[in-house]
Amino acid sequence: MSLKLDKLVVTLAGQPLVALNTEIAPGEVLTIMGPSGCGKSTALAALIGALPPAFRMSGCVFLDGRDITALPPHARRLGILFQDDVLFPHLSVAGNLGFGLPKGADNRAGRIEAALAEAGLAGMGMRDPATLSGGQRARVALLRCLLSEPRGLLLDEPFSKLDTELRAQIRAFVFDRARGLPVILVTHDQHDARAAGGRVISVSGEEVAL
Repeated sequence: MSLKLDKLVVTLAGQPLVALNTEIAPGEVLTIMGPSGCGKSTALAALIGALPPAFRMSGCVFLDGRDITALPPHARRLGILFQDDVLFPHLSVAGNLGFGLPKGADNRAGRIEAALAEAGLAGMGMRDPATLSGGQRARVALLRCLLSEPRGLLLDEPFSKLDTELRAQIRAFVFDRARGLPVILVTHDQHDARAAGGRVISVSGEEVAL
């Protein structure tokens, strides 16, 4: 389940903004670093097929050896976590998790209950997401993403709004649950990069020494 970025270049008004040419192996975390506004999140938007109209992309994206460049976002099998947990306020915790499950999935209720129990959230299925703590919401967001059975995981600074202690806890939770998937982490925080391990590059594709 490798994720390959083949000469991927994102441009704005004809000027190169992001250039990536690399392959992320199953179980590997590739960290992309750079200051705010340098194009890190734009790179992830290009990978999931949600590039804003002002930008253009060249190159290809391969997942498991399959060219997914022209596929619509929902068909690319790439999960993504953002800075905000983006939980649906009109749905319960269980409802949010159910949204992530593929259509026609067997034993939906059982899978939701098992996921909550694994994350230390047993019995919280009927809770309103607004009543959860920041750490609980972060775990629910990750569970919803993983229940969709992604083949790769993209992390768009999902730890940036957490305090130091909770940040370390949620980082460990995310990286543990993402085992076996190719993962791209976008961050400007060196602590995140060190915790992820693996290679660190800039948006221009150059290696970064921490």
